[in-house]
Amino acid sequence: MGVMHDGLTFSGGTAPFNGSWLKKPMSVISFDSREAFRGGMLIPLFNQSGVLPPFVGTDPTVMAGCSPYHVKSTELVAAFATSPERNSLLRQLFQYRADLRAIGIATGFQWLDGSFMENVEIVRGRPPKDIDLVTFAHRPQHAQTLAQWGAFISANSVLFLPPIGNLDAYFVDLNLPVGVLVSRTAYWAGLFSHQRVTALWKGLLQLDLAEDDAAAISTLGALP
Repeated sequence: MGVMHDGLTFSGGTAPFNGSWLKKPMSVISFDSREAFRGGMLIPLFNQSGVLPPFVGTDPTVMAGCSPYHVKSTELVAAFATSPERNSLLRQLFQYRADLRAIGIATGFQWLDGSFMENVEIVRGRPPKDIDLVTFAHRPQHAQTLAQWGAFISANSVLFLPPIGNLDAYFVDLNLPVGVLVSRTAYWAGLFSHQRVTALWKGLLQLDLAEDDAAAISTLGALP
């Protein structure tokens, strides 16, 4: 028997998502979460193409089963801290997140993409070289006006000009006018959801900027 969660039904014993849902009334996602996901985590397994699937289930119109998949930092480590190269990239990601919060960029989320989110060790015979990400966040309280925001960016340019170490990191200001914000979001969604060379459709992950990374960092500390 499936599990009901916010009006959607899942088989496999446990609902594979939680958090905010975009519902499609009377919709059913039919799949076995034990096969589609990594040991009960919210991160799907790589598909046959070596990428995260762009949706889970049989119907891509069900928004609740579509990428980006909302994850916690501990789940990110559990799924992807599998080599020294990957562990180094994760440490850089968590440092970048801490640096953003330290200057007041603390409300928003990040989309994670690139070869780090692919099975490149098998498909390309090498470890990932970087993490592609875009941060969607609100301005800090002391930098609300355009003049204040411009001065803030200039003073902290090291965090806004990619690459940042091995992070190909970009930023979208959530204080932008709605029309501009929709356009920027559509751009990054289109870019991140397809491989640039092959145009292969793929999924990405979403990590809340306010997520406490302490446990994830602690786990990484015991790894090479």
